[in-house]
Amino acid sequence: MDHFVIVGRNRLSGKVNISGAKNAAVAIIPATLASNGICTIENLPNIEDVSNYTLALKKMGASCKFLDKSTLQIDARKVKSTLLSSEMLKDMRASYYLIGALLGRLGHAQVPLPGGCNFGSRPIDQHIKGFEALGAKVVIEHGLIKVTADRLVGSNIYLDMASVGATINIMLAAVHAEGVTTIENAAKEPHIVDCANFLNMCGAGIKGAGTDIIRIVGTNHLKGCTYAIIPDQIEAGTYMISSAITGGDVTVCNVIPKHMDSLTAKLIEMGCDVRDGDDWIRVKADRQLNAANVKTLYYPGFPTDLQPQMTALLACASGTSFVTESVFPNRFQYVDQLMRLGVKIKIDGRMAVVEGPARLTGADVIAADLRAGAALVMAALAAAGVTKISNTHYIDRGYEGLEYKLSSLGANIRRLTTGDLSSVVEV
Repeated sequence: MDHFVIVGRNRLSGKVNISGAKNAAVAIIPATLASNGICTIENLPNIEDVSNYTLALKKMGASCKFLDKSTLQIDARKVKSTLLSSEMLKDMRASYYLIGALLGRLGHAQVPLPGGCNFGSRPIDQHIKGFEALGAKVVIEHGLIKVTADRLVGSNIYLDMASVGATINIMLAAVHAEGVTTIENAAKEPHIVDCANFLNMCGAGIKGAGTDIIRIVGTNHLKGCTYAIIPDQIEAGTYMISSAITGGDVTVCNVIPKHMDSLTAKLIEMGCDVRDGDDWIRVKADRQLNAANVKTLYYPGFPTDLQPQMTALLACASGTSFVTESVFPNRFQYVDQLMRLGVKIKIDGRMAVVEGPARLTGADVIAADLRAGAALVMAALAAAGVTKISNTHYIDRGYEGLEYKLSSLGANIRRLTTGDLSSVVEV
């Protein structure tokens, strides 16, 4: 098992390039199943979820070839099978996108119930509601979601909540439905727009992505295309926070600054100097930061996937901060690990009360999920002494070369196996 070993209190500075968006990649790779041609996907992040999806498509009969480490060529025209093992997809929440893609392509899908990070119930009832509205029959048994349809017919679908997953999944099925499908109360996240843009490049008729009403005109004639994935909003935010928490001066490159508005506003409110250009954001923190209140919301609100990292930063700010989690009710499960590093925090339902500035010190901690792991890395960068973080496989699911990128900025971080830990010297 790998661990991250971090010696904290190093001020980060320099430039860091952001990889392609994880959340866009795990939607666009299965979306290639809708195409009747060869698709070339550029700017893919080199992360475990991409590798797992590539293996899954190969098992189903697709031809997948990496042209370089971030460019994948997919020919899914010979895909016939929908049988995939639970073991292969057990760590992937986004495996459910295969349902919509296969339903639209083949008229049936049989996919294991989704896995991924465990921080509370994330039901797929809105996905099922959408599939049934299009004319599909859905059965869940023996840990599998089985979806079949003789034909898919466009429908008006109102989502009870602005679910990102349901919005994308319905869109993947509806591109092959007869007539027009309208999704109301649709989610607006950038990776939804990215997936819609990819499908439109293939010849789909999708309008309104990025608003709360999406209209899809079905077609059976989708061709291949070459498409570059957008930069990762959450990775960019994590490096922006890493600059702030270390009193650093970091320029985050290959980003879309508009996607970062909610975080940028909070960092400025806390006392950071934040400037941006066409594809970069510079975060400089040369003073004691102030407390702030954060509430997670669907886009364009503050992202729930940056909440743990932001909580680590607020622990180093002066004063009392309130963090309200309105998307996933159990996302504060990581807090006990932050407390091992010295974070002063109390949980009351969906709200965390953070007292700062805390004097953080290194400790042995365990990453419970992807973004919780990132929060521990952020806190470790600000802590005195050595922090050892286990369960790094969670972090690897969403961050390409985290230790290398942080090292290039001046962090003292190493990846070690269990056998190497005996050589770590406490400082």
